[in-house]
Amino acid sequence: MDDELRERVEAAGEAAALFNALKHGSDPDVGAIMGPLMGENPDFRPHGDEIPGVVAPVVNRVAGMDEAERRERLGELAPDKLAELEADDEEDEHVLPELPNAEDGEVVMRAAPNPNGPWHVGHARMPAVIGTYKERYDGEFICRFDDTDPETKRPDLDAYDAILEDIAYLGFEADRVLKASDRLETYYDHARDLIDAGGAYTCSCSGEEFSARKNDAEACPHREKDAETVREEFSAMVAGEYDSGEMVLRVRTDIEHKNPALRDWVAFRMIDTPHPREEASEYRCWPMLDFQSGVDDHLTGVTHIIRGIDLQDSAKRQRFVYDYFGWEYPEVLHWGHVQVDEYDVTLSTSTIKELIETGELTGWDDPRAPTIRSMRRRGIRGQALVDSMTGLGMSTSDVDLAMSSVYANNRDLVDDGANRYFLVRDRDDDPAIELPVVDGDAPAPEAGRPPLHPDHADRGDREVPAGRVAVESADLPPEGDRVWLKGYGCVRHEADELAFVDADIDVVRDEGVDVIHWVPADEGLETLLRTVSGDVRGIAEPALADVDPDTVVQFVRVGFARVDAFEPTATDDPHGPSGEEDLLAYYAHP
Repeated sequence: MDDELRERVEAAGEAAALFNALKHGSDPDVGAIMGPLMGENPDFRPHGDEIPGVVAPVVNRVAGMDEAERRERLGELAPDKLAELEADDEEDEHVLPELPNAEDGEVVMRAAPNPNGPWHVGHARMPAVIGTYKERYDGEFICRFDDTDPETKRPDLDAYDAILEDIAYLGFEADRVLKASDRLETYYDHARDLIDAGGAYTCSCSGEEFSARKNDAEACPHREKDAETVREEFSAMVAGEYDSGEMVLRVRTDIEHKNPALRDWVAFRMIDTPHPREEASEYRCWPMLDFQSGVDDHLTGVTHIIRGIDLQDSAKRQRFVYDYFGWEYPEVLHWGHVQVDEYDVTLSTSTIKELIETGELTGWDDPRAPTIRSMRRRGIRGQALVDSMTGLGMSTSDVDLAMSSVYANNRDLVDDGANRYFLVRDRDDDPAIELPVVDGDAPAPEAGRPPLHPDHADRGDREVPAGRVAVESADLPPEGDRVWLKGYGCVRHEADELAFVDADIDVVRDEGVDVIHWVPADEGLETLLRTVSGDVRGIAEPALADVDPDTVVQFVRVGFARVDAFEPTATDDPHGPSGEEDLLAYYAHP
């Protein structure tokens, strides 16, 4: 091997070693780089026996560099390799696919909720994905309340703010917030322009009559009205001179279109029920969602729309209006529905509302309700839900969200900050067992001193009195057997008492003595723990009295929970606090 070839081998070997180390986040290995090195440099192959000896010193040099030095050196030797690496890094960083025809700083996306109630868990997917894309492309996030149906999907006046609170909980903030019910005059103006363009006509056919004609690809007799008549009748609609069902404005499409759903669809209809918002209560002529949404998407500069796969016809209907006006339609991405496991309640705003009204749920934040508000009260962070929702990707197939993935994400977020405490569950069918701790083989300490957090000794210990203790019945060993009271020591079950043995942890390590949690029976806090499966009562250690409400803690061997309040007020709800508890907490997850 001559000197020129040796220099080339060293340079190529160094580039391969740097790429390998950066790609895998570890020190390079001669054997690992030989394949790529020889594959990319066929002229090295005749010297295969010599190559490892030449590159070994180079690999050792790379092993001594930190990541910044490796990146800088790879950029000098092989900038194309560094670009490839950074592209891979960016791809790994983003769980969502790239948006088609997206430019940084120019992406505008919208969430368009119907404010007929606070959001259920499934609703979180849209703001989670839009918010993530906004951050990725330095774009704009619009929240537009599509509240133009004051009858069938009647808006809930409290839902507007509730939904914005849900978006904030997920970690995002809309750049613009719009209410469609504030924009009726804008829709009327565009309807008049559409009439002038020959793209709309008024129709007084009954729904059944028009449906029969449409399905037979037969034109409505009103289709050929002159524009002046259409304008006059639409003005009468706007003035509220027709009753509900008496007159509609239709978009003129193709009456013989192969898809009957696209044939001359309704753009405006009459609704007698007043809108609940005072600002919109006088209007009676209301746009259908496809017209209203299509106009708003254009006027607000939306560049990318995400909608359910079942709404493909919406884009097709709206394109007729866009063609009349000469507008360019936004990019559209469709996805399947998301189903959520664990809950017995359907992901349906109307169903949840009905259960609340009948008293089967205490409210939108009842832990049994599959709502964002419920998750927030349980102490689950919005980021945990966002990470799980974006992790579902953008499949057009229906997808399942496992709550276990949300819980795993949340565990990573809260575990480090959650101090540990004991809660002994005291169920009607499985009551806690109370026993005194007495001197046995050694004098019994007055209290246990378990750490506040096993990984943070600097936080100190908490004191748990140990005169008379309560344990869960399943944890009590047979008479004569030993058990380790966590943070206290080893005791032996004797008759109706627990005799202290010693504080030598070796019995756990070497003899397999079980470790259990416990609380002082007389000084503990009567606790109500609200869970997805129902309420659980128990006794918590007294140190919890010093914990501020809204703090997430971990009940050892039970799970994470959010401290809600002390001395809860009695209610008429059979599932709620009785007023006798000292502590109310909401269960998050294991």
